[in-house]
Amino acid sequence: MSEQSTDLRETVRQRYASAALKVTEGGTACCGPQPVEVDESFGSTLYAADERDALPAEAVAASLGCGNPTAVAELREGERVLDLGSGGGIDVLLSARRVGPTGKAYGVDMTDEMLTLALANAEKAGATNVEFLKGTIESVPLPANTVDVVISNCVINLSVDKPAVFAEAFRVLKPGGRIGVSDVVADDTLTPEQRAERGDHVGCIAGALSFAEYRRGLEAAGFTAVEITPTHPVADGMHSAIVRAVKPAVRTEAGDSSAATECCGVRACCTPGEQATAPMTTVAEAKAASGCGCQG
Repeated sequence: MSEQSTDLRETVRQRYASAALKVTEGGTACCGPQPVEVDESFGSTLYAADERDALPAEAVAASLGCGNPTAVAELREGERVLDLGSGGGIDVLLSARRVGPTGKAYGVDMTDEMLTLALANAEKAGATNVEFLKGTIESVPLPANTVDVVISNCVINLSVDKPAVFAEAFRVLKPGGRIGVSDVVADDTLTPEQRAERGDHVGCIAGALSFAEYRRGLEAAGFTAVEITPTHPVADGMHSAIVRAVKPAVRTEAGDSSAATECCGVRACCTPGEQATAPMTTVAEAKAASGCGCQG
């Protein structure tokens, strides 16, 4: 990672650490925590009132997202869900309610202060089917083929290595799994410089991909059925959007052992057409990294 990228990630971490501390300190006031100040296009008002009322006030106050990914992902009973950049835990806690006691909701975040806040919120909510993990969304601390659904709320645009994020989402999803995220997306006509003029990176604007870039990034990671639907404007030419995509299911033709399958980070594993699922990775590198038994 370049020095500039490292500095940018640290700036993002500091901003979210400060937000977590503000909410935590506000919780000791007589009237409870005040929501972190954000534009009307972001924050807890994007959730239904009954959802907000069912959660600890601190989880609602710490919401900094641009949508409601737990709704767009159409979560079902018994599913395992991963929230990339889980913050104060609002989407993890809502996911846990949707998937029920037979399901589980994971959250990954790189900010100690947010993880502390999220754990406290989970305890207040009495949620037993949740787990918060420290890590980055570019290197998720979960095994491959672990979850049914990946969600995220206005966090992927903050990443300094979005191809790695897409590759990690693909890796941790089970075959047939899906992503349903809310994120900021730019019109295809806007250059990176024009996006930067509309807001800083930490403010979720400058780091946004265009519609075409987002689609190409997901498809390069191996996703299919990519849908990107704008929901509301957040700046001139910039939109909050719902992003959906699917990790193809493993299929084996009856009587054909050479049919395209996927394992150890390789599509069509052990066939003449095998390809690494992660961008900029060779088949040999993918197999070696996974410890896959299929080394041929």
